[in-house]
Amino acid sequence: MQHMSVSRREFLKVAGALGLVAATGGSLPLFTACGAKVKTGQTLKVGSMTPSTGPAAEKGKPGQDGLLDCFNYINTELKGVNGHLIEPVWRDSKYDPAVVATIVPEFMDAGCLIFTTHASAEMTAAMAIANPAEFPGISTFTSQTLYHPPKHIYGQMPDYGDDWIAFAKYYLANIWKGTGKPRMALHLLNNSTGKGAEYGADAMADTLGIQIVANEQHTATITSAIDSLTRIKAQNPDVMFISSTPQPTSIILKDAHSLGLYPGITVGCAHASFTSALVQLAGADVSEGVYGVYSTVTWTDNVPGIAKATEYCKKYNSQDFGNMDYLSTWSTGLVIAQILKQALDNVGYDVLAKGDVNSWRAIEKSGIQKLNGYGVEGMTAEVGYVPGDQRLSKSLKMYRITGGNITSIGNWIAAPYIKYEDYSWFPKS
Repeated sequence: MQHMSVSRREFLKVAGALGLVAATGGSLPLFTACGAKVKTGQTLKVGSMTPSTGPAAEKGKPGQDGLLDCFNYINTELKGVNGHLIEPVWRDSKYDPAVVATIVPEFMDAGCLIFTTHASAEMTAAMAIANPAEFPGISTFTSQTLYHPPKHIYGQMPDYGDDWIAFAKYYLANIWKGTGKPRMALHLLNNSTGKGAEYGADAMADTLGIQIVANEQHTATITSAIDSLTRIKAQNPDVMFISSTPQPTSIILKDAHSLGLYPGITVGCAHASFTSALVQLAGADVSEGVYGVYSTVTWTDNVPGIAKATEYCKKYNSQDFGNMDYLSTWSTGLVIAQILKQALDNVGYDVLAKGDVNSWRAIEKSGIQKLNGYGVEGMTAEVGYVPGDQRLSKSLKMYRITGGNITSIGNWIAAPYIKYEDYSWFPKS
């Protein structure tokens, strides 16, 4: 299959650069560097999908680049994980659930030890196959339905409900100057990206003291938001929260400008759309002053992970420089490597070698669930597993678009655990 040869070709290019394999392929000879040996032929296969084409390509392609560049960094400079190279098996989901349903069995059949999705919508389709098989998955962007109740899917970062709660608390503490309850409108993508924010509002709006006055939904291929924004404007909101991807969000912002709705009200965004692609699509003038929540640091932060991500991005995918989606999946790559390291340290390579259900159980129990205080090279808040809480990173940061740049306006904000499955309105899986 053509898409299989792409991932293999990329892996062989890295392996060839290390002197591990001839240009035409073959077995991996012993390699020694800095006293460490790369194990002959003992690779660690990781399945990875991103929506690199289709309606979320403005997110997916930088996400693909960040993840594969990070694996390149791990293999080239760190000589893999405990001497084992990561062999990525990458697929383009096209942001299509039907395509996702064909990819997950391929990952399992290929002997992948774990798989990643970029988007919560991808994982929503994937988990129907992965959970019954006990095939562990990590989603970079997450919604609560992926892991409430807990099964075999984990989130690299806090979910869209956490986004809404973090923004709502920030808004109440730092922006709202009125009396009574502020009136909030929601504009949500009609999949797990939007539903996640809605669940957060359902759980916490009354407790925080926010009145939800409108809940409009849109598709990933929206071309106009005039009708929905006209309805929102009629409700006289103080603030609007958008949980979507960059392209639809840019249309909502531009139409809010044309209707005179924004500037005037406060606008906040969940992390799925809050990246440089949003500024480029909406325009710096239209997006000026918009708030957003994100789970990584920015390109200007002085942390080890940013220095290395910058180096690889500029060398291999310079078009992505400044894009937060690249950083989100670079972080995923680092977390995956740490999971593999934990599993290798705890059970050894022989348990993982078959890439079967026993290997998957070892990855989950002796890898994912052994994470504790991993620093992700400063890219995110510390990562760790807490029983019952499938979110590996549990803190977010607030940002604001200023002068066309995404600018930090605060420190890490803890996202407390909410047991959504205890709410009667939460969907039962």
